[in-house]
Amino acid sequence: MTPDAPWLIAGLGNPGPWFRRTRHNAGFLTVDRLAERHGARFRRRGLGTLLAELEVDGHRVLLAKPQWFINLSGRPVARVLRRYGVPVERLVVVQDDLDFGFGSGRLKRGGGPGGHNGVRSVGDALGTRDFVRLRFGIGRPPKGQSIGDFVLKRFTEDEEAALPAELDRCADALETLVRLGLNRAQDALNARTES
Repeated sequence: MTPDAPWLIAGLGNPGPWFRRTRHNAGFLTVDRLAERHGARFRRRGLGTLLAELEVDGHRVLLAKPQWFINLSGRPVARVLRRYGVPVERLVVVQDDLDFGFGSGRLKRGGGPGGHNGVRSVGDALGTRDFVRLRFGIGRPPKGQSIGDFVLKRFTEDEEAALPAELDRCADALETLVRLGLNRAQDALNARTES
């Protein structure tokens, strides 16, 4: 891996205004927050994705929001990776996760998709799962509600009120990852999640 290779942080979500504030779009919301911090704007680049570019302490970072539905995110992510020469070690996929309570965040490298079809699609398209994942907790559906319905629902009023702080926490972790590496970012994010 060349030391000046860019990072790619790909938020997973569904395109279109109807899905914008739904739980399944936690990945989009996280990369939106990171872009806002740096004054970066998303633009179409003909790769099936919206892209923004920024720098974190001299490190080039691409932010991607695939514009295919979330379960088909892999091909657009793979196209960006190839076009910009991003090594898989510098790919971060930001996803919603049912296994953690709302706002809990976890960073890890590799592992199975845990039932998330967007993550599965990325792994299948790349032929590897050796990328970093930021898992943004959205909690479990209430009794009687299907997972499919739950992930496509908007956040509750209380969750919306807490969402900016949670997105900032995840954006902090992503910046730490780029600057200082995975272990330092995991320590910071996981410690704050558990406190």
